[in-house]
Amino acid sequence: MSFDNVKVGKLQGKGLVAALRANGKYGSHPVIAELNGDIKDNNAKLFKSGYDSILGPLYKSGAFKKAKAGDQWTQWDPIKGRQIFDQILARNGNKVDGTLAANDGLAGAVIASLKAHGLKAIPLTGQDATPTGVQFILAGWQSGTVYKSVRKEANAAAAAAIAIVKGTKVPGVNSKVSGTKSILLTPVWITKANYKLLFKEGFLKRGQVCNGQYSKFCK
Repeated sequence: MSFDNVKVGKLQGKGLVAALRANGKYGSHPVIAELNGDIKDNNAKLFKSGYDSILGPLYKSGAFKKAKAGDQWTQWDPIKGRQIFDQILARNGNKVDGTLAANDGLAGAVIASLKAHGLKAIPLTGQDATPTGVQFILAGWQSGTVYKSVRKEANAAAAAAIAIVKGTKVPGVNSKVSGTKSILLTPVWITKANYKLLFKEGFLKRGQVCNGQYSKFCK
C-alpha cells in the first residue's frame, strides 16, 4: 500500500515544465538543477526516475540545459541541500532558471539560497505539501508540491484489510511491487490554483498556512 512514486516524480517534472512555460523561460534553453533525495532511499530513486523521464528528453534535445554540478543527492538534508545549491549557483554564475527539488525541505533550502544571493524566485518543485511549502507556493517562491493523501491511504488500507479478513477480493489492486500485489494510489500536484484542497480534505488546517505574513495571500 503506497503512492505511485514514479508518478510523484512525473508530477514534479511536469510541474517544473509548466512553471517554466508560465514564466517565459521554456523556450530559451533554461538551465536546470536537480536536488535529489537520498541515494540510499529507493523511494528517492523512484521519484528521480519519474522526473528524469520528463526532463531527460528535454536535456537530450537541447531544449533544457542541466546546470554544472546540477544533479546531486542530498540525503534529504536541507542543510546539505543549501550548501549544494550555493555551490551550484557559484558554478553557474548565479544563472539557474529552474530547480527540481525532491521535497519541500529541499525547496526551502533553494529558496534560502536564492534570497541570500539577492536572486528572484525561479520555477521550483517540492513534495509532501508541508505548511511551509504551501506558504512558499502562495508567496510565489515555490511552483508546486506533491500531495499524498493520508486519508485515502488509510481508507484503502482499511478496505484491503476487511477484504482479506473476509476472504474476498481486495479492491484497488493495480500493480505488483517485487512480486507482491500492491495498491498504488495517485498523488496530486498542488499549486496556487488548488491548494485549498488540502484544507477541504483535512490534510492541513487553514491556520497552519494562512498566518502571519502569509495571511494576505489566502482568499
